[in-house]
Amino acid sequence: MEKDRLRRRTFLKILGLGSFLATVGLSIPITVRFLFPRVLFERPSTFIVGRPDDLNPATTGLRVYEDWKEEYGVWIVREGNRLYAINARCTHLGCTPNYFADEGVFKCPCHGSQFRSNGLNFAGPAPRPLDRLRIYINDDGMITVDRARLYTYKDFDRKGAYLKL
Repeated sequence: MEKDRLRRRTFLKILGLGSFLATVGLSIPITVRFLFPRVLFERPSTFIVGRPDDLNPATTGLRVYEDWKEEYGVWIVREGNRLYAINARCTHLGCTPNYFADEGVFKCPCHGSQFRSNGLNFAGPAPRPLDRLRIYINDDGMITVDRARLYTYKDFDRKGAYLKL
C-alpha cells in the first residue's frame, strides 16, 4: 500500500513538473515576441517621377504613363500643358482599373466601371471620377507625387491637383 502511494506521488510530481515546463515553454515565444515592437513598413508617401523634360514635352494631346502603376498605384497623365497624377483605385470598391490605350479608357475589372483617360467616369457603378494625387515640382526641379494628398472631383482645379508645364 505504501509503495502504491509513493508511485502515485511520484507520478503526480512528474505530471505537475511536466505541465509546468510545458506552460513555461509555450509562453516563451509569446514573451520574446512582446519584446520586439510591431512595425508596419510602408513605402514613403512621396516619390519622384523625373524631370519635366523626361515626360516627352514634344507630345501634343493626351498621353498616359503607366510606369508607376505597379509600384505606386499611380498613372501620370499629360494633357496638353497639364500634368496630373491619377490614383489607380476605382472609386466604386477600390479595385485597380486597367488602361486601354487603343480606346483611351480605364476599365475596372471588378464591376465594369469605365473612366476616360482624364479619370472622369462615364459607365458602370463608380459614383465619381478617379481621384487625383498631389503633384508638384520639388526644390531640385523634379516632378514629385504625394500619395498622401488626394483630390476628389470638386478639387481638380485646385493648386496641387495638376501641374502646369
